[in-house]
Amino acid sequence: MTSSVPWTDRLSTGTEATQDDVVRWYQGTREGKAYVPTMIWGTLQTEAYATVILGQVVNFLGIPNDVLAGVAKRMQRQQVLYDGEHHYDVVLGEQALYTNIGGPEVMREQIERLLRELGLASLTLGILPSTAQVDLFPIHAFNLYGDGDRAHVELVSSSVDITEQSELDLYNKAFAALSSAASYGDAAEQLLMKAHSFWTNTPLRQ
Repeated sequence: MTSSVPWTDRLSTGTEATQDDVVRWYQGTREGKAYVPTMIWGTLQTEAYATVILGQVVNFLGIPNDVLAGVAKRMQRQQVLYDGEHHYDVVLGEQALYTNIGGPEVMREQIERLLRELGLASLTLGILPSTAQVDLFPIHAFNLYGDGDRAHVELVSSSVDITEQSELDLYNKAFAALSSAASYGDAAEQLLMKAHSFWTNTPLRQ
């Protein structure tokens, strides 16, 4: 089964209510997976990075501006990384380290956060190099929640939830292909340090 909800409906009262839903999804997911090719996974975003992202959502969709409340909820959901009860297998595209969200200071702080969290027991973080050969055609971002019984995809106009097992099998197959081509451990750290150097040497906008 696949269900789609327009963002203008789902976010009709602002971002906080939806973030509440996401908090519950993560709290209920002991073993989750995520592939995010062009931005930082929400559960690893810094407060400054998340503020820019949710501000862009508010401006683009023309929904009520409750960015501060939405960001607070996003920070709350990150507690699943530290409670000792959850584990998340995450693959970020190398482009996610370079997509300019908020400028060099925000990006430096965000990369530093990723470097600090790289060794978390609750997190397996891979970086998919931009030149990696992947046994899969390029695909969109997705999350697997509920210990694999739901895939969540965010489109420009709506969010989509997928629960049909045959489709979930394809998402798991896709994640296996992506993770097998990703860099982990020291290799991931090197890619993060390279990105940190880039943003350190990028001048602030005048």
